[in-house]
Amino acid sequence: MTEQELPHVRLQQVRLELQRVIVGQDRVIDRLLTSVLAEGHCLLEGVPGLGKTLALATLARVIGGTFSRIQFTADLIPADIVGTRIYRPTREAFDVEPGPILANIVLADEINRAPAKVQSALLEVMQERQVTIGGRTLPAPRPFLVVATQNPIESEGVYPLPEAQRDRFLMRIPVDYPTPGEEARIVQRVEGGMPVVARLLDPDDVVALQSAARAVYIDDATADYAVRLVLATRDPAGHGLPRLAGLLEYGASPRASLGLVRAAKSLALLRGRGVATPQDVYDVAYDVLNLRLVLSYRALAEGLTIDDVLVELLSTVWAPAMPVFQAMAAPATVAPPPAVWAPPPVVAAAPSAVSAPPVAAAVPPVAAAAPPVVVATPRVVAAAPPALAPTPPTLAPAPPAWGPEYPATTSGADGGAAPLAAGQAAPTPGPAATPTFIPPAAPPTA
Repeated sequence: MTEQELPHVRLQQVRLELQRVIVGQDRVIDRLLTSVLAEGHCLLEGVPGLGKTLALATLARVIGGTFSRIQFTADLIPADIVGTRIYRPTREAFDVEPGPILANIVLADEINRAPAKVQSALLEVMQERQVTIGGRTLPAPRPFLVVATQNPIESEGVYPLPEAQRDRFLMRIPVDYPTPGEEARIVQRVEGGMPVVARLLDPDDVVALQSAARAVYIDDATADYAVRLVLATRDPAGHGLPRLAGLLEYGASPRASLGLVRAAKSLALLRGRGVATPQDVYDVAYDVLNLRLVLSYRALAEGLTIDDVLVELLSTVWAPAMPVFQAMAAPATVAPPPAVWAPPPVVAAAPSAVSAPPVAAAVPPVAAAAPPVVVATPRVVAAAPPALAPTPPTLAPAPPAWGPEYPATTSGADGGAAPLAAGQAAPTPGPAATPTFIPPAAPPTA
């Protein structure tokens, strides 16, 4: 096993260990690991009973480190999270008592049940990895990850996250209902006894994996694609999206561009590659952008959702046509033909060696007929290169790493899944799947 393959192998071991407890939800597991590698916080959103808290607690046990769970309630105060000063009568002095936020993995369960002043207590530690208590600044340990859950269906006793708080999260991961087969497996697994997961990593291993994710290469064209996706949310009309003009009150911030690049590089490492492609950017774009956009009053009046906006955005902004690693591999595909056709001169010299013995001279008719057969053979072989030469152009338009992460389907006549037709728009992204990648054509060059 090479040094480059080791991070991917260890991540697959972690993934398999999580799947021992979490049935289905493969996409949620991949996005959780992507957040860990990208050093970003994540927000899980779904109805009650889908295993959000179980997934996050299992992740904390597998990757090791200290773990804190904070149950957000209406009577919580900021000091319960970041810590406070405690007076010691014996020493007649104040001591700083850190709160549960200073841990490697912090689970903020039902974060939208606490008021805004409690939610704002997380702003400093999520962005700057430190807390300030009584004039003292305490750094957060490494790695540091805040994973939060929220229930989107209740409107009583909950407090929506403000825009500044949501922007601190790297991505919002929707959690949907399991399939009938997955739900049957959940019942069997719970009734038979939940398996106990093993601790596979420690904090130093996680930091090393995060360094490996930062080292993943991303070319300028792919990074520009991520930036253009973010810029299109601020100026839709200027990026070929006139139908979105006036539908967004606020677009994504530069933190979204940074998050797209970091998440794409982390997803590439999770998939076993050292190069991030536009497909990686596209696959994480929905999760990174869906919590940073604010719809206008006009969009709300027309009944539009963030998913509608993102489908239009991702299906219109064009992506680079070829990943950089294919462009670098193209010469290696064209180079072998000269080496294949080098042997014919050696074969052409064979008739002189065969005609040298006296036996060939004793039978003139047969010996005379043999050379044309041998000489004709190189002509047949030499005619082959023109047939092989056009092969590289047919390989170039088919990037091996490109293709939908999840098959795109629409509802068929029988209620099942039917494949998308050519040119058909991608389905609305949501908790079940990310929009299928349909790279728009690049604008014509002058």
